[in-house]
Amino acid sequence: MRRAGDLVPVLPEAAPGAWHESALVIAFPWSIGFGVIVVAGLAGLYFNARRKLVRALTERAERELLAERARADERTRLAAEMHDVVTHRLNLMVLHAGALRIAAKDDGVREAAEELRTAGCQALAELRDLVGVLRSGRPRLPDVLPDRLSSLVADSGLQITLIEHGDADVISPAVRRTMYRVVQESLTNVHKHAPGAHTAITVHCGPSSVRAVVRNTAPSSTPGPVPRNGTGLLGLRGRVEMVGGTLTAGPTDDGGFEVDAVLPAFVPT
Repeated sequence: MRRAGDLVPVLPEAAPGAWHESALVIAFPWSIGFGVIVVAGLAGLYFNARRKLVRALTERAERELLAERARADERTRLAAEMHDVVTHRLNLMVLHAGALRIAAKDDGVREAAEELRTAGCQALAELRDLVGVLRSGRPRLPDVLPDRLSSLVADSGLQITLIEHGDADVISPAVRRTMYRVVQESLTNVHKHAPGAHTAITVHCGPSSVRAVVRNTAPSSTPGPVPRNGTGLLGLRGRVEMVGGTLTAGPTDDGGFEVDAVLPAFVPT
């Protein structure tokens, strides 16, 4: 039988283990609580930042919507202004040309008056299409058919050689319209700056690219006084670059001028 004194050494040996287990029991709930607090705090910060981001995106979308409505209203106003001013002048031109065709006694004058009247009527038709696009707010122009180049050449009144290679059906509508405008603007410049010159138009339609080269010889007579601000070529270059193409233009060694446009065969409409 053990005495009371024999139990004294046992107590110090058992006390450290009991204290360690008690510390774990106390510390474990505190660690869980601290983790819950941290997670809750992070979640609060996340949802707060997300709420601010959603609010900022919503306000930005509303501002863009208001700006788009303002642009649409401005397009409508400009379309109405263009229709009122330009069509009035074109109608007067067509009426005077028609009257001159009837009253003129010279066959050449009558023929020139009829060409002027026809060009004015075509300009009125194209202007109505543009005004309709601006008023509708849909940036969708009517497609330019592949045979419009031959019609453009026939109506130009210039000495023109047109050479076309490849299949024009592979060209997307946006590229086709741009190519048409390149040729049209180039012929307008020939009219203004190179009267009497011969013009060669070469169009090559490949599977991945389209190239249009308009080259005229030196003028056979001195051109009349016309402004040489270069805005036509500048706008044309911007139009070509808008569909991912490149345009170079400049004088040639023989005194003429050349416009060279390279366009991708397809761009999304």
